[in-house]
Amino acid sequence: NMFYTCGPNEAMVVSGLCRSPPVMISGGRVFVLPCVQKIQRISLNTLTLNVKSDKVYTRHGVPISVTGIAQMKIQGQNKQMLAAACQMFMGKSEGEIAQIALETLEGHQRAIIAHLTVEEIYRDRKKFSEEVFKVASSDLVNMGISVVSYTLKDVHDDQDYLHSLGKSRTAQVQKDARIGEAQFKRDAVIREAHAMQEKISAQYVNEIQMAKAQRDYELKKASYDIEVNTKKAESEMAYQLQVAKTKQRIEEEKMQVKVVERSQQIMLQEQEITRREKELEAKVKKPAEAERYRLEKLAEFDRHNKMFFSLSLSLSLSQIKGDAEAFAVEAKGRAEAEQMAKKAEAFQQYKEGAMVDMLLEQLPLMAEEISRPLAQAQKITMISSGGGEVGAAQLTGEVLDIMTRLPAAVEKLTGINISQVRQPNQRCA
Repeated sequence: NMFYTCGPNEAMVVSGLCRSPPVMISGGRVFVLPCVQKIQRISLNTLTLNVKSDKVYTRHGVPISVTGIAQMKIQGQNKQMLAAACQMFMGKSEGEIAQIALETLEGHQRAIIAHLTVEEIYRDRKKFSEEVFKVASSDLVNMGISVVSYTLKDVHDDQDYLHSLGKSRTAQVQKDARIGEAQFKRDAVIREAHAMQEKISAQYVNEIQMAKAQRDYELKKASYDIEVNTKKAESEMAYQLQVAKTKQRIEEEKMQVKVVERSQQIMLQEQEITRREKELEAKVKKPAEAERYRLEKLAEFDRHNKMFFSLSLSLSLSQIKGDAEAFAVEAKGRAEAEQMAKKAEAFQQYKEGAMVDMLLEQLPLMAEEISRPLAQAQKITMISSGGGEVGAAQLTGEVLDIMTRLPAAVEKLTGINISQVRQPNQRCA
């Protein structure tokens, strides 16, 4: 047979030809060549170990015996741990493997006991179990074994140390029980007194509430009686008021009927008056208005005729006046045109002399404009430096000085030198 199988609680290791490193199969099958390959099996079952440590001295030197229960197994799912377990336990039985693990656990258990006191081990078993589990797991993992669980089963000693601890605890519990019983009785008496007090208080409160309820009832009853009597009086007054209102409404309706009848009479009288007015208007007023309208139209026609005559006459006079003014304007324009033509002929003949003549005519006006600011001055103060004229002669000299500058200004503006054309002008004159 060349095919081999194993269950989930067993592992197979195949070594030999073409199997380097060896192949490890956990819960499966494998092909093995006879003679050149070898197959070996290792158990993966859980091992239960009863770890006993007899008369181990604690930190305070008290010898105690401790018994623990440990569950462990070779880990087949982790290839590294399975390889380590194969290297250490291949070919060994489950008993031999369990003995090796038991000795390892017992050594760690003894070491933990030596570092703790009896009270710590006895009172906090969970802490002791966790420390043993933690320390032992670190070593057993290197062997390929995993600690599934560890529990402290029993703790005892041959010196009655634990028994003495129990007695002191028992005494403490009994003392606490007596104190608790006394406190309970005291609390019961106090609660009973409180209950009695609350009962009396509740009774007084109940009586007060009953008195208050009686008072409220009387007050409400009196208030309701007042309200009922008031409503009755209001009802009677309302009845009388309604009777008076009904009588008043009947009287008002009677007066309304009379008013309607009177209104009808007045309406008939007004219609009769209207009829008479229309009759009078048709017989007397209409003919009079027609005659007045005829006379007004005749007067208006006469007034229009007079206005038309007056307007015609004024239009005729205005036309005559306008013709005369137009003739005068025309004659004046003709004369001015002839004068301008003659001036143009004179300017054409004399040229520069005529222009100089015009400038000389304007010189007095220029002198007047130059001296105008001086004439408007209210006060003039003159200061002499010791040479030249002083007073009015100085002012006149200033004006004449400005006038002597005019020929140069005229020459710059027109290009004509007045001093050169002066003699021809004299000869022409």
